[in-house]
Amino acid sequence: MPHQVVSRDQWLKARVALLKEEKELTRHSDTLAQQRQELPWVRIDKQYSFETDEGNATLADLFKGRSQLLMYHFMFGPDYKAGCPSCSAIADGFNGVFVHLENHDVAFWAVSRAPLAKLQVYKRRMGWTFPWASSFSSDFNADFNVWFTEEQQSEGGIEYNYEREAPLPVAVIPSRTTPDGATIFATMSGTDTATYTRERPGLSAFVHEDGVVYHTYSAYARGLDGLWGTYQWLDRAPKGRNEQGVWWRRHDEYEKG
Repeated sequence: MPHQVVSRDQWLKARVALLKEEKELTRHSDTLAQQRQELPWVRIDKQYSFETDEGNATLADLFKGRSQLLMYHFMFGPDYKAGCPSCSAIADGFNGVFVHLENHDVAFWAVSRAPLAKLQVYKRRMGWTFPWASSFSSDFNADFNVWFTEEQQSEGGIEYNYEREAPLPVAVIPSRTTPDGATIFATMSGTDTATYTRERPGLSAFVHEDGVVYHTYSAYARGLDGLWGTYQWLDRAPKGRNEQGVWWRRHDEYEKG
């Protein structure tokens, strides 16, 4: 469809009108951020164990002396051959961010159920430097609703993004761009669709105060859009997201051009 072409003065008038809407969105985003910070806390008494490059760690250890912890639940199950392509695209965006968080009293970790050795191999392949822990021997992913059993999947027992899903085969999480996205991503991750979709992405936040760890916030699914840097850029491009199916790949899988 041909796009409207106008004079610079006409463009400026339209841009200023849009700016008012953008400012309103920014103000609303500030209000939502404040509401997130005002959510009540949940004390965590259960002991979780993680494998890290420095050895075994508890949830409290992951704070590394800081008072706050942000965690990305990265879809990489024990049976995956490689990390989820979508999570990998998001990780490309936060790989350079964690050092700034760590210098602002916020620890950052990616956490997956795959064994640490598998995470380390993939991390080297991708050239990432952010800290990545394995929760392979822990209930952590299940307790924070980012991993589910075959029974939950087949019987409709999955509660993800604060909603209960229908049993398979109906509840196969689709890509934002195509209904067969989960199948495509499963193949790209070296596993089957059911196994792939038992892992889910998410973000969780914690605080460490007076020797106690509290859970403060979690977001899932489209609640992670703001973390996906590529989409923030595309939303400002002339053609926007302009998606016709699954177009992204791991950054080392694109044809060189």
